[in-house]
Amino acid sequence: MRAPAPIQASNEGVIDAARAALGDLLLDTLEAVGEVSLTIDRERLVEAMTLLRDTPGLEYQQLMEIAGCDYPEREARFDVCYHLLSLTRNHRLRVRVLTDEVKPVPSVTGLWPVAGWLEREVYDMYGVLFTGNDDLRRILTDYGFRGHPLRKDFPLTGYVELRYSEESKRVVYEPVKLAQDLRLFDFTSPWEGAEYILPGDEKAKLPEAKGAPTPLKADEIVKADAAQTPKAAAVEPKTTESTAQSGAGKPHPHAGPEPKDPDVVPSKGQNQ
Repeated sequence: MRAPAPIQASNEGVIDAARAALGDLLLDTLEAVGEVSLTIDRERLVEAMTLLRDTPGLEYQQLMEIAGCDYPEREARFDVCYHLLSLTRNHRLRVRVLTDEVKPVPSVTGLWPVAGWLEREVYDMYGVLFTGNDDLRRILTDYGFRGHPLRKDFPLTGYVELRYSEESKRVVYEPVKLAQDLRLFDFTSPWEGAEYILPGDEKAKLPEAKGAPTPLKADEIVKADAAQTPKAAAVEPKTTESTAQSGAGKPHPHAGPEPKDPDVVPSKGQNQ
């Protein structure tokens, strides 16, 4: 087995085949980072999608996803991106159309029924309208939600959200508060000298035993260890003032007169 997943077919010839099949429906093409993107005339999207699905050599049978992108500086601020998959050719293709808050995009639910929910997501998050979708309602936000959360100009506060309150034991409406505390990341490890105090450490004035987690830095730990370690009493050097204290010159209990001949070893109880 050379690869853990099937290798995708090459992009070679895909743009030429799409240009031949679509003709003036195709506005622009792009091949980048191993992917092919086609920009289609918005009003003729259904016609173009039918050709991409049914033309031999293209055969993109499945609609995998519909996504949106917001570029507020453009007149047509929204990109609606369709991700297609060819099962017979093992190839993926991105098709996009451009629109704004007013101009609707033709629905492709007649070609792929799964597009019903996918178009509802794009409508809910970006406010893009789709003509031909019989059930174009919000699908991700709450009842009565105003605005479209994935627009770049969507405010973080000021709207109302619906949630279940454990305190009140009922569903409540309250202002949306999207605090950005989670965007303040601290990548300093608490074991490498973090500046903050871990929960529970505020109760301890000194660090715990060595090896336990502590919010103090290494130099502070050394100072704290030094403050906790009791100082040992100074040891006075041992000195003597006379030979009587050291035992120097005191005869051994078995000592006797030295023998005349140093090579003669005296026997026990006899002296020479």
